[in-house]
Amino acid sequence: MLKEKITAFVEMIRSIEGVAACALVSRDGIIAGRSFDRDLNEPWFGALSATILASAESVGSIIKMKSLKSVVIRAQDSSIVVMGAGDNFLIAAIITDKADTEKVHTQMLAVAQKIGEAI
Repeated sequence: MLKEKITAFVEMIRSIEGVAACALVSRDGIIAGRSFDRDLNEPWFGALSATILASAESVGSIIKMKSLKSVVIRAQDSSIVVMGAGDNFLIAAIITDKADTEKVHTQMLAVAQKIGEAI
């Protein structure tokens, strides 16, 4: 049952216009589900995504930010968004350069909330 939920959430994330690839990752960096459009080192992607979010949350805590929604890494031709999805998971997504990043972010936050409530 958990595997089916994870697969459904990955499909939901991947269906957001502008998302080229994504993964649902445990907070300790293990990929639970994914949809990639390219070859990559999946264990490293999961581990580094978890590290990025944990580091950003730590910095946010130090400067007393109220709530960290996401971390965005911008490159010339794409972006990576990493955001928490409840206490146990995070979403890591590669976003195309043509995407409406605000719209993608808003839709990803809605999915992240559903994930947090469901698993």
